[in-house]
Amino acid sequence: MGLKGLSCPCSSRSADARARCLGFLGAFNCVTGYDSQLVHSQLLSLFEEANSEDPRPRTAIEAAWEFANGAARTKLQRIAALDAHRAAKSAPHEAGQHAARAAGDAAAAAYLHPLANATQVGHILRAAANAARAAELSAAGDPDVGDALIEQARRRATPALIDVLNRYPLAPVGKSRVAHLMKTLDTSLRTFR
Repeated sequence: MGLKGLSCPCSSRSADARARCLGFLGAFNCVTGYDSQLVHSQLLSLFEEANSEDPRPRTAIEAAWEFANGAARTKLQRIAALDAHRAAKSAPHEAGQHAARAAGDAAAAAYLHPLANATQVGHILRAAANAARAAELSAAGDPDVGDALIEQARRRATPALIDVLNRYPLAPVGKSRVAHLMKTLDTSLRTFR
C-alpha cells in the first residue's frame, strides 16, 4: 500500500469531520498522521540506506498512515510499532536507530490512551523528537539541525493536534537529548497556540 498525502487527515475534511477529529479515535488519527508525516517526509531513508532489506520501519509508517487515513485501529499498528523498535536495535549507526524508533513511535501513536498522564505525551511527540535526533546525528551531531526540525514540527502542528496535546499534562523532563527535544516541542506547541 502506498503512502497517502502528507498532512493531518483533519485538515481537508468538512467542518463536521474536523469536529469529530477532536473525538476519541479521530483525535488519534490526527496525531498518528502528524507523526507519520514528520518521519516519512524526512528520515526514513536514514534507516533504509544501511538496512535496505529490513522493511519494518517502512511497514510501521504504512500502518500508521492506514490508521491516520481512516482505517480501523487494529493490532497491525501495535505489531508494526514493536517491530520497528526491534529494527532500531539492528541499525549499524545511531541516526538509523532513532529513525527506526521514530517510525515505531508514529505507529504507536494510534495507541494513545485517553488518560491524563504526562507519559502519554510521548505518543504524541516522541516520533518528532526521535526524528529530530536522527537528523542531528546524520549532521555530525549538530544540535541546530535537531532544533530546526523541532521548529518545523511546531509549524506543522494543526489546531486539532494542539487541542489533543492540551488534554494531557506537560511532557516529563528527562535527561536524554530525545527527552529534551520532546519537552522543547511540547512547550512550544502549548505556547504558540
